[in-house]
Amino acid sequence: MGIKRREFLGLTALGATGALLWQGRNLLRSRNSSPLAAPIPEIYRSEGGSLEINLEARYEDVILGGEPTRNMMTYNGQIPGPRLEVQPGDRLIIHFKNSLDQPTNLHFHGLHLSPEGNQDNVFLHIEPGETFHYELEIHPQQRAGTYWYHPHHHGFVAEQLFQGLAGLIVVRGDLDELPEIRAAQEEFFVLQDFNRDRPPQGMMDSHMNLMAGREGNLITVNGLFHPEIAVTKDLLRLRLLNASPSRFYRLQLYGQKLMQIAGDGGAFSQPLERDELLLTPGQRAEVLIKTQDLPKTPIHLLNLPYQRAQMGMMGQQYNNATVAIADFTPSAQTFAPVQIPAQLIPVESLPEPSRTRRFTLNHGMVPGQGMAFLINGEAYRDQPQTTVRLNDVEDWEIVNTGTMDHPFHVHVNGFQVVSRNGVPEENIAWADTVLVRVGETVKIRIAFRDFSGKTVYHCHILDHEDLGMMGQLEILPAS
Repeated sequence: MGIKRREFLGLTALGATGALLWQGRNLLRSRNSSPLAAPIPEIYRSEGGSLEINLEARYEDVILGGEPTRNMMTYNGQIPGPRLEVQPGDRLIIHFKNSLDQPTNLHFHGLHLSPEGNQDNVFLHIEPGETFHYELEIHPQQRAGTYWYHPHHHGFVAEQLFQGLAGLIVVRGDLDELPEIRAAQEEFFVLQDFNRDRPPQGMMDSHMNLMAGREGNLITVNGLFHPEIAVTKDLLRLRLLNASPSRFYRLQLYGQKLMQIAGDGGAFSQPLERDELLLTPGQRAEVLIKTQDLPKTPIHLLNLPYQRAQMGMMGQQYNNATVAIADFTPSAQTFAPVQIPAQLIPVESLPEPSRTRRFTLNHGMVPGQGMAFLINGEAYRDQPQTTVRLNDVEDWEIVNTGTMDHPFHVHVNGFQVVSRNGVPEENIAWADTVLVRVGETVKIRIAFRDFSGKTVYHCHILDHEDLGMMGQLEILPAS
């Protein structure tokens, strides 16, 4: 078990009283003290091979965690933003308007799209008051899975995400058609944290907080404070997104096993049994829960402590309490046993690479900028740091010589984790973000397919990205 008895003291009372530990303040709050519910995000589904929507980034007073909250950044007035559901081969058109007072754009995290023009182009500057029309061609071979959209204008990314800008993109496909999974109760959890004591609109956090990576004192699930989910079917399919700019979620369903069936890039080839599940910023996962095994009383989904920096780094010790972030309450009916499929969707290993590159993650002083986060000794600059060829396969060794854990994210093309510290990875799966712990070397294998152009790779602690830990990647046409 990931949680020790002493860490659970006091939480046993939560089931009886409905109270919740509010991380950051270490306060016990009655759930009945937050009677206001956040509006349910809109859901848009493609029809006949296309989906066309209007999407506006704007300030809105919202119900957040059960309380009125002023001047949050929203998509269409909601936190999280609308959920978009498409299928491989679909056309997704987004008429986007920026009603913020700062520039922004959209990144379609995890999707295999062109990085140029009006697709997944993170170099766009959509200024306040401007509109832009995105026309996305969902690749015919796009793996079914849980993806998302969020801002990616360099220098503003962490602030805009921390104030609410995030939404799900679901690609439906083969995994959804497996009979047991199709019959399951499906729930989506967008995990976000916010700062109840945030400064007035437009003011940034202190430099030390930005260096550590900001975390808020309120954790929400779909904008809700400790929601209760009624369980009504024999199998529960839980789809999770970490949409926080810095916080790691180390999740455990107390006393229960989680069967993970998918990660960033869609389905695994086989389910993996987990005692707990770690989601770093940007990562997604899907788990199955056999409801026959659940007690007939509410059971907590816990976020366990995780120390993502060496002791004393930047003066911050985040995520140091065990927090119940949601409850699952089975109905009174008797649930039948369910056999989870032993085989899911095949994952083919990438071929041997043509070359190996090395990327070192650290931080240091930069003339004219001060303390910054670095890749290979330099902070981000607006020109390619890495040049590759279309159709090549490469191994990238990501080495963390710093004092903080860094989740490493690559745009446009997914990758497979090959090894950690020289130990081969047992489960071959598709990912777009991988955690590289302090002192660790992680080798990933990546194939550059279908699309040439310029894009980026970066740390997905988004304050670290804004403070320099990003590189520009140019994919040249095949020779």
